[in-house]
Amino acid sequence: MTAETDPPARRGRGRPRDAGADRAILEAALELFVERGVEGASMEQIAKRAGVGKLTVYRRWSSKEELLSQAIESARENLPDAPPEDFDAVPLADLVRESIPAQVDMMADPKFAGMIAQIFGSRVSHPLLMQTYWEHYVEPRRRAVHALLRRAQAEGQLDPDADLDVVIDMMVGALMYRMLQPSTPDRDEIRRYLEEVYRRSGLLPNG
Repeated sequence: MTAETDPPARRGRGRPRDAGADRAILEAALELFVERGVEGASMEQIAKRAGVGKLTVYRRWSSKEELLSQAIESARENLPDAPPEDFDAVPLADLVRESIPAQVDMMADPKFAGMIAQIFGSRVSHPLLMQTYWEHYVEPRRRAVHALLRRAQAEGQLDPDADLDVVIDMMVGALMYRMLQPSTPDRDEIRRYLEEVYRRSGLLPNG
């Protein structure tokens, strides 16, 4: 009998998990979710693509929704949780421009756009996926942008009476609309569009 078909009791208590297997499973789960959606990303197909036995997947995650939620969380990169320690010492425009390359990478990646489209499409049937996306992608980014906008108000680049949540919603809505269009713009166009959104929001100077 192979290790993959042994009952769970055969494994010694406290045996460390294989980090490589965990990573392969999460990557496979995210790929299948982007390609086929929730229904097309079965535990069996995830195990097959990851190159592990199905029991290996079930020992780590009790449900497909739990696994997909962690896969979405694991994909989060280059999104600041909070302003940097030297936030007040760096010019606002520099802070914004330093963040743009990572955002261009994200918006130019068709896999990221596909992930968002699948999350939105499964919002009613699998709410945990939207909750994970909101907690680990949306909220950290909103906190960081909120801090930038408060500084723009303090420096006179943005109307002091502006509702910052509304400004953020307008920024996110514009970027999301552009990213989910059928044809992905090239990197130069994405950068130009980002800079224009930031100028209109008071985070970059005009001209």
